[in-house]
Amino acid sequence: MGRRKKGRDISGWLIVDKPAGVSSAAVVNKVRWAFDAKKAGHAGTLDPEATGILAIALGEATKTIPYVTDSLKAYEFTMRLGQATNTDDAEGVVTRQSSHRPSDAEIKNALGKFVGNIRQVPPAFSAVKIDGERAYKMAREGIDVDIAARPLWVDSLLLIDRPSQDYAVLELVCGKGGYVRSIARDLGEVLGCHGHVSTLRRIWSGPFNMRDSVHVDLLDKFSKTPELDKFLKPLEVGLLSIPNVVLSKEAVSKLRNGNPAMVVASELQYGDECWGSFDGEPIAIGIYRAGELHPTRVFVGGEA
Repeated sequence: MGRRKKGRDISGWLIVDKPAGVSSAAVVNKVRWAFDAKKAGHAGTLDPEATGILAIALGEATKTIPYVTDSLKAYEFTMRLGQATNTDDAEGVVTRQSSHRPSDAEIKNALGKFVGNIRQVPPAFSAVKIDGERAYKMAREGIDVDIAARPLWVDSLLLIDRPSQDYAVLELVCGKGGYVRSIARDLGEVLGCHGHVSTLRRIWSGPFNMRDSVHVDLLDKFSKTPELDKFLKPLEVGLLSIPNVVLSKEAVSKLRNGNPAMVVASELQYGDECWGSFDGEPIAIGIYRAGELHPTRVFVGGEA
C-alpha cells in the first residue's frame, strides 16, 4: 500500500503574479506549502526571468488544468533590436549584431507573418525533449540542438510602444505551446536586424487576468491561516471554456461511480465535452453522447 500524501484536501485556483528570478516550479511549491495542500500544479510555465500570471491549481482543480493550458494567453514583451543571443533572451550571450533599426511601419508590416496558424521552432534553451534529453541541457553542453518546428496559433501580434530605436514593445495573444522568445528571434530575422526578448510579462491566461492575481508576499503573510483560503478561485473557473450541464441526484450517483448518466442538454452535440454540476458543485467532466454524459474525470469534495 502506498503512503498517503500529507496535507489538506483543499481545492481551487490561486492566481499568482510571478516575480522575476524565480522558477514556476518554485512558486508552485511555495503555494503548496502555504496552503498545506496535498496536491498542486500550474497551467503553463513561465521562464524564471518572466513575470505575470501563473495560474496554480490545488487539489481537485488540478483536473481542470488542461482546459486552462489549452486556452489563449496574452503576453506583453519588450524586444531588443539589433542583437541575437544564444538563449533568445537577455540572459544569453550575444551571438550576432546589426546596426540596422527598422521603422515602426516596417515592424507593423512584418507582424502579419506571425499571425494565424504558423510553425515555430522552440529556442535551443528550452525544456523540449530531443531523444529523451532536455534541449537546454544539450545546449549548455555545447551540443548543436536541432528542434523540429511545431504548429502554433497566434491570435494577434501588435506593436504597442517604441520607447527607443533599440527597443519595441509588443503584445502577443497565442495558443498552447507558444514561445515568445522564438517570436522575437524570428521577427528580428524577418526585419533584418536580429532580436531577442528583453522583458516578458504574461498579462492574462484563459479566464484569469491581473485583477485575479496575488503577490507571492501574500503567501508568507497568510501561510497556514484561514485568511489565505479567501484568495482561492473555485475550481470550476478553470472549466469556463466548455459547457456546463445541471445534473439530477440520480445522475450524480452514477457519475460518482464512473458510469454514464442521462442529462438534459439541448445545446450539445454528440461528442461535445462538457462538465456536470449539482447545486453548484462540479461533479464530473465528460463526453456527451446520445443524451448521456460519459465521465472522463470525476471530482471529489474539497474544502474550497
